[in-house]
Amino acid sequence: MDEHRDRFGGVEPICRTLTGHDCKIAPSTYYAHKKRLASPSARSVRDEELKARIQEVYTSNYRVYGARKIWRELNRQEHAVARCTVERLMRELGIAGAVRGRKVITTITDPAAERAPDLLDRDFVARAPNRCWVADFTHVATWNGVVYVAFVVDTFSRRIVGWSAATTKETRLVLDALEMALWQRDRDGFTHAQGELIHHSDAGSQYTSFALAEHLDRAGIAASIGSVGDAYDCQSLRTGSRKDRVVPAVTV
Repeated sequence: MDEHRDRFGGVEPICRTLTGHDCKIAPSTYYAHKKRLASPSARSVRDEELKARIQEVYTSNYRVYGARKIWRELNRQEHAVARCTVERLMRELGIAGAVRGRKVITTITDPAAERAPDLLDRDFVARAPNRCWVADFTHVATWNGVVYVAFVVDTFSRRIVGWSAATTKETRLVLDALEMALWQRDRDGFTHAQGELIHHSDAGSQYTSFALAEHLDRAGIAASIGSVGDAYDCQSLRTGSRKDRVVPAVTV
């Protein structure tokens, strides 16, 4: 605006023009911004000072320090600051500490595998047990290495009906979780009816494998595969959004 205000006859005509292009800006917003630049708040001034000190500590320690270590170093230097402030300013600076170890990727797709259709379209509501099972697996870091844990959840009660653990992420991992779910539901007297149960997962190679598809077919379970990584939106289930809302947890 400073560049064009003389050409357009002031700030108000520019604001009116921008408002007409789906960008509503009041002249008071511009003047308030100018005022803040001329006389920044005490917090802004302190933030700029802390940013310089954070950057200094970060650089002098080979760019590996995270928020916790930088926060402790600043307090050792008698710069009293909250850890959450250090975290916020590091985000604004675009810096982060080094993370030990390598990132473990669990969902790897097989482009050549035939995928089952998405029968749920992210609608995980189930009106009875054994109508919708969702499956996924994750990893847990231990002193002896990474352990993969697969699980099957009945969305009616949000109960884990089957699980398995292994040191490799082969198809056997997810098959064992499915077999446990079938055994446990049968033991509890909740045997599923043929064609009524949907098994939903992401598009990881373990879930698009022929072995799992054959197992589901023999058990009379319909396979459903969504996009990568969205087999079970736990956040949506916790907040109770419209499409992902489920019945409150019960013991079935």
